[in-house]
Amino acid sequence: MVDLIVVGGGMAGLAAGFEARQRGLEVVVLEARKPGGKVETIREDGFVVETGPDAVVRYKPWALALAREVGLGEAIVGTRPARPAAFIRVGGTAHPLPEGLNVVIPSRLGPLVRTPLLSPIGKLRAALDLVLPRGPEGDEAFGSFIRRRLGREVWERLAAPLTGGIYGGDPETLSLLAAFPQLKALENAHRSLILGSLRAMRKRRTSREGGSLFASFEGGLGTLAEAAARALGPALKTGVEVVRLQREKAGWRVETLSGALLARAVVLAVPATVAAKLLEPIGFPALEALAAIPYHSAATVTLAFPKHALPERPGHGILFARGEGFAARGFTWLDQKWPHRAPEGMALARAYFSGDEAEADEKRLLALALDDLRRLLGHVPQPTRAWVGRFPGGMPAYTVGHLERLVAIQEAEKAFPGLALAGAAYRGVGIPEVVRDGRIAVQRLFKEATRSGQSL
Repeated sequence: MVDLIVVGGGMAGLAAGFEARQRGLEVVVLEARKPGGKVETIREDGFVVETGPDAVVRYKPWALALAREVGLGEAIVGTRPARPAAFIRVGGTAHPLPEGLNVVIPSRLGPLVRTPLLSPIGKLRAALDLVLPRGPEGDEAFGSFIRRRLGREVWERLAAPLTGGIYGGDPETLSLLAAFPQLKALENAHRSLILGSLRAMRKRRTSREGGSLFASFEGGLGTLAEAAARALGPALKTGVEVVRLQREKAGWRVETLSGALLARAVVLAVPATVAAKLLEPIGFPALEALAAIPYHSAATVTLAFPKHALPERPGHGILFARGEGFAARGFTWLDQKWPHRAPEGMALARAYFSGDEAEADEKRLLALALDDLRRLLGHVPQPTRAWVGRFPGGMPAYTVGHLERLVAIQEAEKAFPGLALAGAAYRGVGIPEVVRDGRIAVQRLFKEATRSGQSL
């Protein structure tokens, strides 16, 4: 019997396994496919291509803290300088993001007044936030919250494209309290989102190391998953599918297609849908809450071209407001965003898809990405290379009611000592959040065992 079995070797599972090793526990991490989950970097002939996420944010420190612990401190890189770095296309024209955004809220009045993203009427409507009363307590859809405070234009032309690029799916239906609790806190504390952001940004000292909000690694983001996997050594077992979970007198029995393992505790670092299937036979009381967490599809297409064959591409990338006629959510110019991502003289354009469009097959996704790029830039030749990343049903969505579902899941965990759930389905979809979630799950189980006078 081992101390801990972690089911799932994505970033949450790798972080949980690493935390267990740091605490001197005997741990086994079981992964059906490859370590890292959606985090994967392809390195071919001088190209460094991410099929999934391509960055972490520095002000959420948990992923970079893990990177330093596994020996990647010297490999952390920031984005190339660019000003403006990002654009949103509205009405057929690309406009730079206003400077000084706090999530999606303007924290400086000057850029808000000057931005061509909003019409004069849209700016006046946004300014009403300065005098509007606080809204009702409780959760609400993110889209209705932004429209209530700042108006329809801010939602359609700024907030929806930005949050759709982060969360995918339909940002309209996101839970305000689950996805953006800091914005509700601004309204509660300052009444006005703009005033609250102005005050918060004056006090905030965000670490940007060289001016970069985003970070990756010299060999791509997959370097972190690879280093964490190396740190686990033989404790990480890939190609192992868990098919059944059973309670035992002294702990847990984890059955796989190749045999069974016993452990004092288990962390389920798998999608909520998979966790529900494993937990159903043991009578887990929050199965309905797990099943109610919706998932949508995501996909990326990265295209390589000779740099001279593409028109000028300002900044690091562009997002599209709804109604602009693009299948993709936006494009990132990887060769301009990160150093050493393409051979000299080559360019990389990456399209991001979510929702129904992301469910297309590889051939269709390639066609959609190239059509969108030509519509955006004009004449574009056939790419010299292409890479596709597909994640059908792979992205959880925090819809209204998510916090209530999370409470039900956490209460159900208490009825099963030695069990913890972790991952993107619960307390944050970004890599920093899932790393934190995996480590906290192990810390909780360790404290739980200590309080009960048992060893873990």
